[in-house]
Amino acid sequence: MKWTAPACLAALVATAGLAVALQPHPGDAATAAPASDGVLIHGARVFDGERDLGIADVLVQDGRIAAVGAGVAAPAGVARIDGRGHTLLPGLVDAHVHAWGDAQRDMARFGVTSALDMHGDAARLPALRSARESVADSGQADLWAAGFAITAPGGHGTQYGFSVPTVDAGTDIDAFIAARVAEGDDFIKLIVEDLSAYGTAQRLPTLSGQQVAAVVAAAHARERLAVAHVATLADARMVVDAGADGLVHVFTDTVADDGLVEALRARDAFVTPTLSVVASMAGSGEGKALAQDPRLQPLLTVEQTGTLERDFGPPHPARLEQAIESVRRMHAAGVEILAGSDAPNPGTAHGASLHHELELLVRAGLTPAQALAAATSRPAQRFGLAERGRIAPGMRADLVLVAGNPLDDIRATRAIEAVWKNGHRVARAIEAAGPAPAPAPEATVVSDFDGGRIDATFGNWQATTDRMAGGGSDVEHALVASGAGGSPGALRVAGEVRPGFAFPWAGVMFFPAAQPMQAVDLSGRGELVFRVRGDGRSYNAMLFSGASAQGMPSVQTFVAGAGWQEVRLPLSGFAGGDLARVRGIAFTAGQPHGRFEFILDQVELR
Repeated sequence: MKWTAPACLAALVATAGLAVALQPHPGDAATAAPASDGVLIHGARVFDGERDLGIADVLVQDGRIAAVGAGVAAPAGVARIDGRGHTLLPGLVDAHVHAWGDAQRDMARFGVTSALDMHGDAARLPALRSARESVADSGQADLWAAGFAITAPGGHGTQYGFSVPTVDAGTDIDAFIAARVAEGDDFIKLIVEDLSAYGTAQRLPTLSGQQVAAVVAAAHARERLAVAHVATLADARMVVDAGADGLVHVFTDTVADDGLVEALRARDAFVTPTLSVVASMAGSGEGKALAQDPRLQPLLTVEQTGTLERDFGPPHPARLEQAIESVRRMHAAGVEILAGSDAPNPGTAHGASLHHELELLVRAGLTPAQALAAATSRPAQRFGLAERGRIAPGMRADLVLVAGNPLDDIRATRAIEAVWKNGHRVARAIEAAGPAPAPAPEATVVSDFDGGRIDATFGNWQATTDRMAGGGSDVEHALVASGAGGSPGALRVAGEVRPGFAFPWAGVMFFPAAQPMQAVDLSGRGELVFRVRGDGRSYNAMLFSGASAQGMPSVQTFVAGAGWQEVRLPLSGFAGGDLARVRGIAFTAGQPHGRFEFILDQVELR
């Protein structure tokens, strides 16, 4: 992931339990699972993960593939499915996700039956291993995971709401990696990221070249792959020279040069470009277009639609062009490319975005067959995903049946007719829609802070700081006398933004509904108006809105000077904001670290 500060705050609000999740619909029991004696898929074109087998039959029994070929007989009791005009694929593998909540079920509904989780709490690793060893009717994707990514204190990866062990100058790296392997890491992921690729002044601490080399050596000594998050060409060169097995993002600061491409090829290192999230960073709008694809749209949850409709910060079109050209050069030189989405970052959604990634890989020069292999057999082989990624006798019966032929048009993977996980048919229906936004209140004044309590004409106020994600910033908010224009009162917001968190913040948040992050329709309003005075710092006004409570906020800034001033922020100025579904408005201090104070009064939504 590559989070800007506003995006990080959005994720952390969700982490704090303010998100609204929709559960998949249980579906019809008759279609949720096949007959207990198995299934025969007859007459479909079969892509086995490596090559086109032509028209063939595939027999599934006891959760595994029993036979593949022409004229396979169906034993008594086996259900028979007519696959003519369709293509049967191995269950897809997403080689870069960050999975929580309903992610595994969402992936399975879109034919992604296995995935590689690139950073998360190691406590769940034993359960993930147990689940993927089973052939039960789970209805969800299996996960192989890195556990905690390897990063520096306060570095990228420490900002997501759970405690992460880190590597500093005094760390015994061999013992550190031994501990991660003992926790159950399936592979080791390093993070080499200081934010220099994104044109911002902020820098994060990150791993040194010496530390990277030591982590790679310790991982290899324990028969684990070592893969790296990088964002610049220079960092990519450094980690490849240190012996990393692969890059799990393509860098976006420039195009890959001949030296790096040759180093990748010579070391047999792979690259998972995650072009879907690069497209979001570019501001391409491709995530929104994916959400509107009629083959996918009925299967998307409100949450998934919300993340797809968001772009990742200010647009940088050149990033996608450079990334695609880098992939084109790598692929042409024989560097192995794997398909990964980096879901659920803005512009992506679990399951659906792997189909977008396939299209982008073809755009970057892979043939459809090569792109499909990059999402099936190739990641399975590289990461040792036993019994996955192929259609062959003895393999898991993780299968996807699509209408048409994706070997001719890769976008045919979106026309999914059926998915099987461990030989069981996956229920794919979802709730038709989430709850409708609450109607706009009649009042335009939110709060004048003239009473004896911190209240609002509608909605409510709450403090918010990075402590919900393990940071150390503090805030206090209280009524004070002598508000703007001589009014009786105002709201004082003061505290300290402290180091120890990658994207620190502290402030207050207004929720327009009775429950935090419940959507309210404010499409009839035009301005956020308030009076403010303070210490001269620049502050953020953040609008949280849209179909998903986990969506990235839209941001405008304001300065709190020494004297009272009226600030008028047009709601249309919150780029990408969905005024029909407003979930919250935050007033926060961020960088630089230090004390802050501002006094807020006469808040209105006109």
